[in-house]
Amino acid sequence: MSKVNADVKFKQNADSEQLTLTVLGCGTLGKAILRGILSLKARPIEGESAPELTAAASSAPQKLPTRFIACVTRESSVQSVKETLEHLTPNLTVLQNDNAAGCRAADVVILGCKPQMAQAILSAEGIVEALEGKLLISILAGVTVQQLEQIIKGSQPVRVSGQSPFSNMQPFTLPRVVRAMPNTASSISESMTVIATPTPPLPANLHALTTWIFSQIGRVTFLPPHLMDASTSLCGSGPAFFSLLLEAMIDGAVAMGLPRKEAQIMAAQTMKGTAGLVLGGQHPALLRDAVTTPGGCTIGGLLVMEEGRVRGTVARAVREATVVAEQLGKGVSGVNGTRFQGL
Repeated sequence: MSKVNADVKFKQNADSEQLTLTVLGCGTLGKAILRGILSLKARPIEGESAPELTAAASSAPQKLPTRFIACVTRESSVQSVKETLEHLTPNLTVLQNDNAAGCRAADVVILGCKPQMAQAILSAEGIVEALEGKLLISILAGVTVQQLEQIIKGSQPVRVSGQSPFSNMQPFTLPRVVRAMPNTASSISESMTVIATPTPPLPANLHALTTWIFSQIGRVTFLPPHLMDASTSLCGSGPAFFSLLLEAMIDGAVAMGLPRKEAQIMAAQTMKGTAGLVLGGQHPALLRDAVTTPGGCTIGGLLVMEEGRVRGTVARAVREATVVAEQLGKGVSGVNGTRFQGL
């Protein structure tokens, strides 16, 4: 049962084995993450049929999210979240323009707004107090943990200590901020999520919980924070890059007479199979060489791609997206409009 009510009151679950997960700014990626988690929870894990899921479940933390809150601003977003997620769980609450209530009720908050909105959202009345001492996972492109912590510190409430009637008040406890970069394939549990290695390391329970959340929607790896913008480009923007290449192959096949529906399935399966071989340990260069026979059609096609500078263009796209992610995180506007300057 989902609700849209700014005055809704939440009751903390007395069961210590359960947690509430709030997505603050539940847009495309936020919905994908929740759909991936909820779809997985809805599927029974049985023996050998899904060994990777069984493995993930066996390493799950003691406390797991069982209640979910999606915070949005527009009525159209409310309807979109409900249409996408409502059928997967009765424990979903949708809040419109009430981020503070969503954060107060949460044990874990995923920050999924647009990067340029982070300052306004985290500085809004009641947000920082609601996040106190909680786990805040950011999936914002280009925004560092240090930037988010500075916003929070600048908005934290002032608590008087020492010789005063309020001397028994505890100091404000900052939320523990973690930066992660999943991608849109979260919705089918095929995401590649990169998590910035926290400094200092997360407590064991928070590390297990963070890893578990993203393990439910695909593969997870930890990398140093300075590699997060490149990871955003490769994994976050990657599906768009691969989709463009896929479209090009489909169009080429259609031009040569294949029906578009069949060409799309054939191209997608070919890409999926190739990715499976690489994930299985084969190097892309060796795989390419294995299907390139002397005087054959493959080498002819490859040479056309090399003449078109496909390799360099794709590599440059990854580099460009990395720079744009970094600039967006710094609040720079119009980055793409000046992308060729200085080259």
